[in-house]
Amino acid sequence: MAVAATAEGYLDMHVHTAGIGAGGSGAFVSAEMRGNVRFRFYLRAFRVNEKEVEAQGDGLIIERISAKLAESEQVARAVVLAMDGVVGADGELDRKATQFYVPNEFVAAEVKRYDNLCYGASVNPRRHDAIARLEQARSDGALLVKWIPNIMLFDPADPGLEPFYRKLVELDLPLLSHAGKEQAFAHARDDLGDPRRLEFPLSLGVTVIAAHIATTGESEGEDNFERILPMFEEYPNLYSEISSLTHVNKRNYLRRALDVPGLDERLLYGTDYPLQFRLLVSSFYHLRHIGVASARLVSSISNPWDRDVALKSAMGTPEHVFARSAELLDVQRCRLPAEPP
Repeated sequence: MAVAATAEGYLDMHVHTAGIGAGGSGAFVSAEMRGNVRFRFYLRAFRVNEKEVEAQGDGLIIERISAKLAESEQVARAVVLAMDGVVGADGELDRKATQFYVPNEFVAAEVKRYDNLCYGASVNPRRHDAIARLEQARSDGALLVKWIPNIMLFDPADPGLEPFYRKLVELDLPLLSHAGKEQAFAHARDDLGDPRRLEFPLSLGVTVIAAHIATTGESEGEDNFERILPMFEEYPNLYSEISSLTHVNKRNYLRRALDVPGLDERLLYGTDYPLQFRLLVSSFYHLRHIGVASARLVSSISNPWDRDVALKSAMGTPEHVFARSAELLDVQRCRLPAEPP
């Protein structure tokens, strides 16, 4: 079982939040998505219900994230991700086409209230003020910029995005981009999750973190996971991360990834929280790799972060993968943990 590299613990660089607009957050979930069975599961995973959020505001979700994270013995901080939406031809947010939206301003303000949370921005590059939004995100302490092209509906390979990419390089902001099939939303354009579409920003020097090692789905008849592997040799600025790789639908991918020579040197630690509930992730889905005794031990751990670290460690994840998130990202931009009383 992995042990945190420092007294402070690991950094989870892939944590989601959400909102319904309560408390003036500006966040929203589309009517289609709210009517989807996934919505209720996600709220339960955040340890809130809709009435609580309506009464106390969307900030309650971030408060609950911080509180549960504070109970972890392994993970000390987490990057909480904003999520931009679809942008129309006018360069403005297209609310009707957007399934899920969490504004930068809301996340940036809320995470400042907690010593164990960091800010991850999200900017659709088709916004008319995208460059200014990047500058603001950096000024507000963002550690990275997060995308899901599959639901934000733009092509990362579009040559017109070059000024945006060059600004990312100038600001030293890594790009965390979903790669592979997207299954957490009501619908998605999965051709936009082709990892090869990330070659353009990589060629310009952007530090790209291709989420989930592009596991699941195919592009041009090729498995996305196999499709991304040669890119690590071509681009030294390409990284990935191990969030979601213990989900029931991905139960062999983590071991496959760890068996690829040298790939562990490009992997970061993340969870994709709140997608850590036991129906989706169970140590017993991985008996082939860890055995019954280890599965029972992992399953007995109540904290979702500690359970995640234990499971991934039992599956052979090296300690340096858990530590790399804090090494690659500028954690000095997060608030340092409060001194003990």
